[in-house]
Amino acid sequence: MAQGGSLARTHEGAPGLPRGRSRLPADTVAAAQRDRLLRAMIAAVSAVGYADVTVGEVVRRARVSRSAFYAHFAGKEDCFFAAAGDGATQLFDHTLGAVKDLPADTGDEWLLRAGLRAFLAFLAAEPAFAKVFYVELPGAGLRAQERLQSSHGQWAELNRRWHARALRRNPDWPRVPDEVYRALAGATGELVRDMVTGGHTERLPLLEDTLVGLHLAVLAAQPWGERLPTAG
Repeated sequence: MAQGGSLARTHEGAPGLPRGRSRLPADTVAAAQRDRLLRAMIAAVSAVGYADVTVGEVVRRARVSRSAFYAHFAGKEDCFFAAAGDGATQLFDHTLGAVKDLPADTGDEWLLRAGLRAFLAFLAAEPAFAKVFYVELPGAGLRAQERLQSSHGQWAELNRRWHARALRRNPDWPRVPDEVYRALAGATGELVRDMVTGGHTERLPLLEDTLVGLHLAVLAAQPWGERLPTAG
């Protein structure tokens, strides 16, 4: 895997896509171009920061033409948001997939840990994307803030769904207002951002116990560190 992760794997030094008459269908070429551009944007922003990235730098890394770039995106901002959004979708799907793969009778606390473990492992394996999403995106203007709020809402809803399931099997656990789910999503994001900003993305899995304990303290009224699940 590339040093920055698979989402930042570029095609520098590799051949460009076939030009002119190609045996590849047009939609296949278009999809490949878009994928290259998204990965190149992640790599470029991670390397030099969003403010200093140019379309020229992105197409150079992607090994596609400038005209191909503008066939897919209105400009730098459009491509940046698409790249961040694509990575965020993969992160969410990876986390949700890790939970869905567990047996139906899996304990609620272990279900929580499995999801958070998958979440942190994905980010640790994709350091370039983690930097783009948690460091560069927050400073990219109003539209970026709106997208971050939407992402927080998605994670908050996942918290709410987990808690609703857990309450059916643990009726003594506290009910909480919806704002609490969003607050937990925000707190998780801040802890991740601090570690990524400090250049320690590879250490994100070390946050697992902290995040599990935080969620259980708030949503299960569990004393800190008590009975933290360690196995399925």
